[in-house]
Amino acid sequence: MAATIRYLGRVLIHRQKHGLSKTTCQTPLYPCSVNVWVPSRYFAAATKPAKSTKKGVKDKTSDEKTDETEKIKSYSFMEDEPEDDVYLKRLYPRQIHEVEKAIQLLKKFQILDFTNPKQGVYLDLTLDMALGKKKKVEPFASVLSFPYPFVSEINKVAVFTGNASEIKIAEENGAAFAGGTSLIQKILDDEIQSDFYVAVPEIMPELNPLKKKLKKRFPKLTRKSIGRDIPKMLELFKTGHEIKVDEERENFLKTKIATLDMPSDQIVANLQAVISEVCKHRPLSLGPFVVRAFLRTSTSEGLLLKIEPLLPKEVETKENNKEDA
Repeated sequence: MAATIRYLGRVLIHRQKHGLSKTTCQTPLYPCSVNVWVPSRYFAAATKPAKSTKKGVKDKTSDEKTDETEKIKSYSFMEDEPEDDVYLKRLYPRQIHEVEKAIQLLKKFQILDFTNPKQGVYLDLTLDMALGKKKKVEPFASVLSFPYPFVSEINKVAVFTGNASEIKIAEENGAAFAGGTSLIQKILDDEIQSDFYVAVPEIMPELNPLKKKLKKRFPKLTRKSIGRDIPKMLELFKTGHEIKVDEERENFLKTKIATLDMPSDQIVANLQAVISEVCKHRPLSLGPFVVRAFLRTSTSEGLLLKIEPLLPKEVETKENNKEDA
């Protein structure tokens, strides 16, 4: 009896082992079954590339811009001039215009663009401020009378003089304010504000407290705002136009010279007056003071001018210096 029980136990154990081995080795018929056989993996999943930072994007953009610039620079200029008004600028060298031709083009642009016919005409000058030996021309400001004025407003001019008869002359010739040291405190307190200030030589030592207040408009001989001929100074500054070098760029001057509806010869005359006044601030023997000139309106592009015929000659400069002396 005991032997029979032992035999049956061995048979059951053998069957159990055989069933387990069959279950582990057999591949299931259904992929969703519990007993899924998964083979070993001998590879790694590809990771997603990290997001580029803002700095990387900027670098990429700058590289693209550099490539575009190099492509543009690699273009060679066309031999002939453009046949019509629509063309790629980078394929043609910048055109240099005579003054009369440039004015005609600006008037044509105004008609084509339906812009204001009375808009301002502006002159942009790039100057060579070098004087030699590491010196340079200081940013300057001066006043000139246009041959053909285009502004109807009269500037306010204050006259400094301690002489009662000169005060009366100044008032009769249109001075907004006239007086001696009594005007100083009123100017410091902003009770009096003028566009320009002129003075007789005798009162200049008493005006030192106004130097910081008036800055560029403090009376100076070089600006023709110091003198004894009060009516002549008032005539200049009441209708005069101020031109000055940009203090930040130091070699750039821009100013309005006319309105577009004026005749071309009047615009040319006003332009010539500005260039002649500017060239007085540097000796002609050092070479051309005006390096480049653009003419434009309020709504148009700038047209590069042929500047050489407009620059004063050395003989003219010597004659002008004699007249000033």
